[in-house]
Amino acid sequence: MKNKNYTLKLLMIILSLIGTILMAGTIGSASISIIDFFRILLSRVPFLEEWIQQDNLLDSHRIIVMNLRLPRIILALIGGAGLAFAGVIFQGVFSNPMAEPYLLGVSSGAAMGATLAAILNIQIRLIGFGTIGLFAFAGSLLVMFLIFAISKIQGKTSISVLLLIGLAINSFFSALISLIMMFNQDKVEEVYFWTMGSFKNATWEKVIVVGIIVLMISLYSFRYSKELDIIMIGDEQAKSLGIEVDTIKKKLLILASLGSAVIVAASGIIGFVGLIIPHCARLITGEAHKKLMPMSMLIGGIFMIVCDTIARSIIPNKELTTGVITSLFGVPFFIWLIYKNRKTVGL
Repeated sequence: MKNKNYTLKLLMIILSLIGTILMAGTIGSASISIIDFFRILLSRVPFLEEWIQQDNLLDSHRIIVMNLRLPRIILALIGGAGLAFAGVIFQGVFSNPMAEPYLLGVSSGAAMGATLAAILNIQIRLIGFGTIGLFAFAGSLLVMFLIFAISKIQGKTSISVLLLIGLAINSFFSALISLIMMFNQDKVEEVYFWTMGSFKNATWEKVIVVGIIVLMISLYSFRYSKELDIIMIGDEQAKSLGIEVDTIKKKLLILASLGSAVIVAASGIIGFVGLIIPHCARLITGEAHKKLMPMSMLIGGIFMIVCDTIARSIIPNKELTTGVITSLFGVPFFIWLIYKNRKTVGL
């Protein structure tokens, strides 16, 4: 019975996702009906194009849908799904409802990389990513592995020390970025807007690269859903059952951070998705990671598409950053989360 209920809920969320995509595709400066949007999509499907009436479809609408809106919508879907999945991993590994994907330096490293890219003014482009995106990805990886290297105690990575080192490194790089910006004030606006996160520079190349990486990481990590359930009960119980707790935790944290780094490189730093979405999914599925992981990804995708659509359409002829909208939703939820878990966090 429980499995049937979960399947029904999953189906409803999938239908909601499809509806959200169709809705997002019709909203923008150019008014495109949901029927025309759907027809444009079907006209690009092999063997279906000849069955779709295309005579009254405007070429401008085709270009807007296929080159602008659709890659942006799909990249937002992937970004939301990937960050939500990473949030599930972090909250599971740390057994902490306040854990989120940027704990291990992904955001601070990315911001540092973006700052250096803006100052150096180097023009590089690789598989759809510009200089800032590439430097941000490199910065995320460098800081992440620096945190892992520092946190090793007697050859082993301590998870508790890892968390503390991550917080310290994040604070250090935030201060360093502020110092650099004081001497390069002409670059402040460029770096600031990038760090707030947006999908306005989405391309099909980014969709393919980010999509493949997020999918591979998610599928591989999903194999450890049962182990993660046991680890959340307690490390000692998990070890008594023969589970290599430290190895699995380290592996999952690296994979989740890597996926987050790729998303940040493509979109900038978008906060609160990896923090709040896993909790929303738990209200539907409970704590079992086998159900929680896919549900979080679907809800994360829906949430990010909605936030990005609001960001690009709420003010005529002006676009907000997606990170602003996610923060407006996320901050009240975060305050409620602290209140709900005040005993856990020591309040």
